[in-house]
Parts: sequence; C-alpha cells; structure tokens
Amino acid sequence: MKEDIIEKLKELGFKEYESKVFSVLLKGSLMSASEIAKEAKIIRNSIYDILKSFVEKGYCNEIETNSVLQYQILDPEIIFGKLEIDLNDSHRKNVELLKDTLSEVKPIYNTRKKDDKEVKIELVRGYNKHRVAKYIDLLKETKKKLYGMYRLRGLVSEELDEIAGKIIKNGGEVRSIYHISLDFKVQKNGKSESAKNEDLLRILQSFEKNGEKVRLSEKEIPNMTIFDEKKVFFNLGDKSVPTNKKADLIVKYEDFAGYMNDLFEYYWDNSITTEEYKKRYV
Repeated sequence: MKEDIIEKLKELGFKEYESKVFSVLLKGSLMSASEIAKEAKIIRNSIYDILKSFVEKGYCNEIETNSVLQYQILDPEIIFGKLEIDLNDSHRKNVELLKDTLSEVKPIYNTRKKDDKEVKIELVRGYNKHRVAKYIDLLKETKKKLYGMYRLRGLVSEELDEIAGKIIKNGGEVRSIYHISLDFKVQKNGKSESAKNEDLLRILQSFEKNGEKVRLSEKEIPNMTIFDEKKVFFNLGDKSVPTNKKADLIVKYEDFAGYMNDLFEYYWDNSITTEEYKKRYV
C-alpha cells in the first residue's frame, strides 16, 4: 500500500525522496528529522531541505520543542486542496503559454512556407493516416477541378467527402472514374457485408446526387487524383508491402499534370455511365 502511495505521489510531481518523506509523515505523529529520515530510508542530509520545502508549501507544521524540531503533517484534504489549485494554475499557465507561443511561431512558419522552394516530387511513406493527411492538404487547396480514378476498397462510406462537396458548391467540377470491382464492404442493418453490383450502383448514384460526375471502367485503372490540372497524387498500392512501408507519390509539375489529365480523359471516354452499368450488371 505504501509503495502504491509513493508511486502516485511521484506521478503528481513529487520526487522520490519527497514521496517517501510524505508517506512517513502521513502517520500523523510528531517526528524529528532524524526519525523521518530513518523510517523513510533516505540520506539524512537530504531530509532538512525536503522538510523545509514542505513547511513553506504548507504541507506540515514545524514544532519547536526543548530538545529538537519536530514535524507533523496537516490534514491531507488541505494539502491535496492546495495541490489541486497549484495543478489547475500550472495547467492554465501552460495553456496560455502554448497559445502565446503558437501565435509567435505560426507567422515564422508561414513566412518560411512562402520563401521555401516547393518540393516538386514527393514520396510519402508510412501508415495510411499520414498519407491520407497529405491527400487532404492537396484537396483543401483545390479550387476548380478535381479529377480522379479510384478503386473502392475496404469499408465504403456513401457520403461525398465534405471538402470535395465544397469544391462543387463553389462552382468547381469533380469527376471520378471508378473501377468496376466489388472488393469492398457496406453497412447493412448494422453489419458489414460484402458488396454486390447493386451496392456499387447505389453508392455511385449517391455521389452523383451530390454533384459528382461519375463513370465506371471495366479496365484496370491507376489510382490517382489530379488537382486543378497542376498536381497529381498517385496511390502506389502494393498488397505485398507492409502497411507502414506503403507509399504515395505527389508530382507538382503542371506539364506532367496535363499529360495525366489527357490520360484521365482517355479513360473517361472509354468508361460507362451509371445508367449503362445498371443495364449491364444489375
């Protein structure tokens, strides 16, 4: 029990020796410095600074007797009340410092972003969430045209991405070609089920209702997105590569983006509409 208290006190910010002294004082009896040091099993020279600190903080009383100074702890409720106030004050000050520092740091970062030469080709490695974050950054910068070729995988949401929706709302164009594949799952009655042709149709028609222009490709297509005909994002999908080693490629050359836009138009012209898909597959 005593060891548990010592560990918890250390988590609250007490040092090792302070925690041991505090746990000894908790007995509540009057004790001399040497008695406390002996029971706490700490070096005697250390005890005086600790007790002086405890007295100054209001954790214990220093009582002068005829022979020696003695110490007695205050009611723990009073001590922990003080600790709570101190912790709240410290947290508030740290939050204020954090905000103040951010306000000073952010302009420096923005200035560097403007001055630095943009990296034209970027290989993004790592877990999916890190690569998705890069994709979202590109998406947020897109104003007029978002063209993409995709393969639905995993668990699919039927909601058009909020950011892409804003592009459409602001007069932009979102065009997507989806590979005809059922390698994904859908939610039905609270359960995850393998997709069927009618599920793929329903999902893509819901995208169309939100303003996205959709085609379906019977041919294999690269997984890529073109942003405002200026930047291209490739998902280098390889099932044999571990998740943490997967990579995406970002190319920021307008000429190259133009070539990829021509490739997109080729696949677009050779793909089918949702109505044609419905007639053939559903």
